[in-house]
Amino acid sequence: MAALIRVILADDHPIWRSGVRADLGEGFHVVAEASDAPEAIAAIQQHKPDIVVCDLHMPEGGGLRVVKECAATTRIVMLTVSEQERDLLDAVAAGAVGYLVKSTPGPQLRSAILRAAAGEPVFSAHLASLVLGEFRKMAKQSSGENPLSDREREVLQLVARGYPYREIGERLFISAKTVENHVRNILNKLHLSRKQELIRYALEHGIE
Repeated sequence: MAALIRVILADDHPIWRSGVRADLGEGFHVVAEASDAPEAIAAIQQHKPDIVVCDLHMPEGGGLRVVKECAATTRIVMLTVSEQERDLLDAVAAGAVGYLVKSTPGPQLRSAILRAAAGEPVFSAHLASLVLGEFRKMAKQSSGENPLSDREREVLQLVARGYPYREIGERLFISAKTVENHVRNILNKLHLSRKQELIRYALEHGIE
């Protein structure tokens, strides 16, 4: 019998946590729930889950605080109503492995959390378009050189169209694992560029 994937659900709405629990179904074991950032952080430290599904806007620091303090030790997927570019980019820069909107249908949510628990970066197709737009903007702001390779750009465009990694691999004649690696590299590039942007902003505004 395969081991259950151990999950922590963090959201300040109990009804929503119940809904996510129901959507996950068999194969997952919810080891703890939390309604704010400190509760989530304490639960992660105690239970050491395989994956954390965390709302962005919770009391006392929200999902960003959870990601900043715990992303080094566990995988965290943001599940939120926000489709704002800045929220997505900040979550990725902080170390989130995924960013999904709460309108994601149950079967798709379950599949995404399953993939994230296995180490695959996941985010909604619409949000992939935002990531692609961010890299285009970065290219314009620099010397004109696109920070993405041609292959990474192809992969991201297909993710933005909603194709699963397996199908992207078939279209590009590469393995699904290679697609996953490309997405991880893309997010790492975004993570680093975003951190550099935040550091530059702090220096320019005298924030230490």
